[in-house]
Amino acid sequence: MAERIFNIAIAGCSKVAHLHAKAIQGIPNARLAGVWNRTLKTAEDFASVYNTVVYHDVSVMVKECNADLVIVCTAHPYHIQPALDAAGAGASVLVEKPLASNLADCDAMIRACNDNRVKLGVISQRRWYEPVARVKDAIDNGKLGKPVLATITMLGWRDKAYYDSDAWRGSWTTEGGGVLVNQAPHQLDIMLWYMGEIEEVYGLWRNLNHPYIEVEDTAAAIVKFKNGAIGNILVSNSQKPGIYGKVHVHGENGASAGVQTDGGAMFIAGRTGVAEPPVNDIWTIPGEEGMLKEWIRQDTETFNNCDPTVRYIQLQIEDFLKAIEENRDPLVSGEAGRRTVELFTAIYRSSRDNMPVKLPLLPET
Repeated sequence: MAERIFNIAIAGCSKVAHLHAKAIQGIPNARLAGVWNRTLKTAEDFASVYNTVVYHDVSVMVKECNADLVIVCTAHPYHIQPALDAAGAGASVLVEKPLASNLADCDAMIRACNDNRVKLGVISQRRWYEPVARVKDAIDNGKLGKPVLATITMLGWRDKAYYDSDAWRGSWTTEGGGVLVNQAPHQLDIMLWYMGEIEEVYGLWRNLNHPYIEVEDTAAAIVKFKNGAIGNILVSNSQKPGIYGKVHVHGENGASAGVQTDGGAMFIAGRTGVAEPPVNDIWTIPGEEGMLKEWIRQDTETFNNCDPTVRYIQLQIEDFLKAIEENRDPLVSGEAGRRTVELFTAIYRSSRDNMPVKLPLLPET
């Protein structure tokens, strides 16, 4: 039997969309079948680079190019309409992170995909980093006992040129938030993947040294998980030139496992590469303490022999295509994407109201 070829379309020809187009080119059983963008000239320039077809309407694109999957790469508050149009036309939908900047849009996308019996996922390609998956495997195999404490520390930097690079950046209306919405979703998703459902959040946000934007450049939170564990979150875009992003988990047996997902100056799509390879930076599991040096060597070699900005997106797209073929949920589902939005929404609400916020959250009207 001939292998199925998946037609993939891209909605929103942003900087990160170029990474998706390159990832699709590396998948033997997939082709970039069409693109759409709100600005026609941008779509035409993008299509000329990747030898594909421009469409003026997402629904028409899905039907005419027989798209199995639409990857949404618009700015965050504009994810919803192309996602709804794609689902309504019968295509599965994979949305760049975060799924949306508010819960109402998340719920509308989840509902539309369920109603049309198509898949929904959100990009969180760092789950495919080898050291990230290694921590998850250790948790799942009981090597830490019950996870009782998780920490996120992400200290990065964004300068004025970054916020000036796109008109939508730095505004509540057009970006939907700051470091929590744009830079932190990867680490928030990883922590939720490791630790499970949240019961309560107390959070604060501030703008420490970016007076030319409306949104936060720094946020902190204490998290109470439903399993009794606690979490601590500190994320910031205020440290030049950017230090690191880390997620650590500590178990009831005293063992710890962690990953530095990002090191050095933080990756910016279309402007910079990944500065340092992701590595396990803490590992005190009995009998495995001596493995770190070899894992770091292996993971650095993998990193140095690929384009990591494309490789891990490609792995996630491949998982999504297999989910379509096998009629299962993708590893990072729409519901998982909503949980990340729910977490940063809880931090915003807690800071606004100066009180802890119970989950689950509903959209505010």
